[in-house]
Amino acid sequence: MRTLLTADHVLAFDGTSHTELRDGAVLVEDDRIAWVGAAASLPTATVAEIDERIDLGAALLMPGLIDLDALTDVDHLLLDSWSDAAHATRLTWSDDYFDRRRHVFTEAERRRVREVALVQLALHGITSYMPIASEVHSEWAESADDFFAMAEFSRTLGLRAFLGPSYRSGVGVVTADGRRDVRLNEQAGRDGLDDAIRFVDGIRALGDPLLTGVFLPCRIETLTPELMEATARAAGERGALVRIHALQGAFERSYIQATYGRTPLEHLAAHGLLHDRVIVPHGTVIDIDPRVHGEDRGDLARIAAAGVAIVHCPLTNARYGSELVTLSRYREAGVSFALGTDSFPPDLIRGIDTGVSAAKVQHGDTAAGDVAAYVDAATLGGAAALHRPDLGRIAAGATADLTAFRLDDVRMGAIDDPLRTLVLAGTARDACLTMVAGRVVMRDGRIPGVDLAEVRRDMQALFETMRDAYGERDRYRGTAGDLFPPVYPVADAAAFEEHA
Repeated sequence: MRTLLTADHVLAFDGTSHTELRDGAVLVEDDRIAWVGAAASLPTATVAEIDERIDLGAALLMPGLIDLDALTDVDHLLLDSWSDAAHATRLTWSDDYFDRRRHVFTEAERRRVREVALVQLALHGITSYMPIASEVHSEWAESADDFFAMAEFSRTLGLRAFLGPSYRSGVGVVTADGRRDVRLNEQAGRDGLDDAIRFVDGIRALGDPLLTGVFLPCRIETLTPELMEATARAAGERGALVRIHALQGAFERSYIQATYGRTPLEHLAAHGLLHDRVIVPHGTVIDIDPRVHGEDRGDLARIAAAGVAIVHCPLTNARYGSELVTLSRYREAGVSFALGTDSFPPDLIRGIDTGVSAAKVQHGDTAAGDVAAYVDAATLGGAAALHRPDLGRIAAGATADLTAFRLDDVRMGAIDDPLRTLVLAGTARDACLTMVAGRVVMRDGRIPGVDLAEVRRDMQALFETMRDAYGERDRYRGTAGDLFPPVYPVADAAAFEEHA
């Protein structure tokens, strides 16, 4: 099968870096890119052998976006990113809920949660993803069976997935006197790792190039040292990647220091999880952060030397009042970067815009808005973190994972540099093509076999189920209405009409 794609702008790879190709063409043969160049240069004989032609016109065709912290859940950011510190503790498990915990969603609902989330990834131009979900509404964490179902839908949809169920040996709770703590269930952690191993081995046995099993333990403070070491051994035996959320919060740092007498970075190294097959979101709370020491005491050099990839999630960081200090400083130290969305919408274009804008503010210099660094992170950086040099680039021989964004919407305004224009004036909702391994997954907002109206209805119903369950975990026994007040009071229609 030969497919020719043409676009006014193509972000091609010249062997060293991305480069803009005007009036470009990309020839895809089966699942690989066979040729890249100016549309006018395509040999006449080749044109005669094309099976399908996709003319994108005023669009930017670029490598498929790689999201290594991709939300595959109902987003709770709508609820908790407005909370002050005191209110936020009410959204965490209460200590007594630990002993009466339950799954908020049924098995069928859990499956549907992941399906509607994957549809959103395809709609927003994501071609490769590594999932992230909240365990707050789970009885403990995720299961292999849940993920086998997710893998089945993902391969049907056509996305490239790096999958594994989450697991943990502890969960963050709020005690009766309002303190944060971690309650442990070590057997649940061991069982979770066994389940994860079953999943990784099962996915490998399938031999599907779109599915790769990885180990995705939960936050570092919810893992015992024994579970971390067992994870490192299991992954090492299989040559599998490990992603672990770490270096991301004040409580994490204080808890690990108080419990184990070392920093989270030292803790990762001590238990075999600091090397080039480890991926760490978000990597913000290290020695150079003003909330820690505000000076370089060697953390950056240690991360860089280990080859650990940091997954930067600028939009979600900003929504929770956090920041990376600073991207340029990490990159100058040699730290590898990928990008993640981590919340809804899975919009890496808005994420790039947020990161670029934050850098300008941090440095007090508009020149610090390095769009190329962020685009590299969303493509080449993600590919490097995955140890997949065939991804993240448009070049002959690379895998045909492609994304295109429309530039002809009048609301986009004037076009100058296509990437700067897209970042400043567009969003990932401007995606008009998602192609994975040479197969079109999404075209002009439509996905074959997917009823988007049904997806929207299901998302709303699932969100409301999740929202209502917060009240049963709150140690104050507040209702969802108490916990999540509206921006403005909801008017009583009758009373409003009386005073109108």
